[in-house]
Amino acid sequence: MYLQFFGLAEKPFAITPDPRYLYLSGRHADALAHLVYGINEAGGFIQLTGEVGTGKTTTIRSLLARAPKSAEIALILNPRLTANEFLRALCEELGLGADDAGESENKNLVDLLNRYLLRAHALGRRVVLVVDEAQNLAPDVLEQVRLLTNLETETQKLLQIILIGQPELRKLLSREDLRQIAQRITARFHLDPLSAPETAAYVRHRLRVAGATTEIFTRGALREIHRVSGGIPRVINIICDRAMLGAYTQELHLVPAALVRRAGAEVFGHDIMPSWVPPAAAGLASVVLIGSALLVAHHAQWPPFGHRSTSANAPAAATAVPAARATAAPGAAVPGTATPAAAVSPPLAKVLVASQADTGTDTAFRTLMGLWHAEYVPGKIDGCSQALSQGLRCLAQRGSIAQLRLLNRPAILMLSDENGNSYQVVLRSLRDDTAQLQIGTQAIEVGVAELARYWFGDFVLLWHPGTRDVRDLSAGMHGSLVRHLREQLGRWLPGENLAGSDSYDDTLTQAVEEFQRANRLTVDGVAGVETQVALDSALASPDSPLLEPHTASTATRGS
Repeated sequence: MYLQFFGLAEKPFAITPDPRYLYLSGRHADALAHLVYGINEAGGFIQLTGEVGTGKTTTIRSLLARAPKSAEIALILNPRLTANEFLRALCEELGLGADDAGESENKNLVDLLNRYLLRAHALGRRVVLVVDEAQNLAPDVLEQVRLLTNLETETQKLLQIILIGQPELRKLLSREDLRQIAQRITARFHLDPLSAPETAAYVRHRLRVAGATTEIFTRGALREIHRVSGGIPRVINIICDRAMLGAYTQELHLVPAALVRRAGAEVFGHDIMPSWVPPAAAGLASVVLIGSALLVAHHAQWPPFGHRSTSANAPAAATAVPAARATAAPGAAVPGTATPAAAVSPPLAKVLVASQADTGTDTAFRTLMGLWHAEYVPGKIDGCSQALSQGLRCLAQRGSIAQLRLLNRPAILMLSDENGNSYQVVLRSLRDDTAQLQIGTQAIEVGVAELARYWFGDFVLLWHPGTRDVRDLSAGMHGSLVRHLREQLGRWLPGENLAGSDSYDDTLTQAVEEFQRANRLTVDGVAGVETQVALDSALASPDSPLLEPHTASTATRGS
């Protein structure tokens, strides 16, 4: 109803678990990275818990979308089953088609699974069982699930099991009679509600995915969304949807805090007072109490109140902020040269552990935006929104080293070590078999093969589109975005007369295909975001950061 009013392409706050809308808070990013790692490398159990509505199912959907082709995933959504029904459901998910008569016994079903897992292992495939709502598993079913982890070769478990559930799952697995399962859990993650800054970033992220180009909620409204929802993503979605509907009916293009409180009242069934009301009421009660006490003291001739000690008015302790971080200029302390090639760098794992304090989101975005001479303010809004306000765009996706070479821009890489710790570092440059990483204030050289042990494909890079709107462009389209594309390709193809038109015609399609072919991109004649990023890199100005500097033969065709 309100999509056209706010200039949106789709509903931004639907409660269905669409992976496109996944917002990776620090804890969500850790959980997803380790789930991906578990699919590729680990064995045994991985446990993911969180309160209702914190994004567990959406995280799993994103995991399924990122799973490698060599992984086969069996997903059980309703685990309220007997042990036999559970085994049969697993067989059906794997397409084994257990016969009712011949495969009805648990032992026969396990033997059937074992033969299948051995065949998959011989073919280099990994089989992963994901159980959602696992807090509903009966103890005897959990024991049967544990026995499935005994299916193994001499060197490797044949089945990876991921248990997803509410906090009750943690209590269930802490039982004494289930300690054998608890001992086989190799990684545990709990999704907490979003903080106030994360809530604001979450709302802005979903609006951007839905097509918003301007702010829709005021700053006060964003604060109220967190206060009213408690930072639970599902509740945030419901409240934001109702608040936007209320703004639409009142023809308000900016949603105020009052509408958020009204939406919260509809959701929870009771009035929600502004955040200042409880302190004001408490202050009024204190005045009444103090006045009454003074009156009693006057008549009873008690000692004055000033002679008594109290901690009620003691100032709150200020949070200490390291001076170096508080005064450092955005983008500062980024070395311009790499570690000499002859120097022997310590193993990447040791560097990551020693520099863990410098591998957070703030440090990574400050470094990356500093390379673009852009400003990053920690704790303000998310890095991509700050980049957008300075003419830059984020490209966040999962890819490979080869793809990063094609896009040719510095990027934030999400790394994960064998102990389940996550790190964000900045890839500064790439050579044939080495990469330069920026970790805080130090630049280190690592082998690409060593880097691949810790990086599973997630990256964020910045680029400069030159236009406010960014979308895939294809044959038959018209407008300023097409005209800008023609101008860019005209610079890359000297001598070709591409400028002057705003039509995506056959000539432009051929030019796009030639650029894609020359840059080893998918040749389809469609100027998608990846093609636009590669074109932006090919036409980069001398002060624009690149992974591999242009040579005279690669800057433009024929130059």
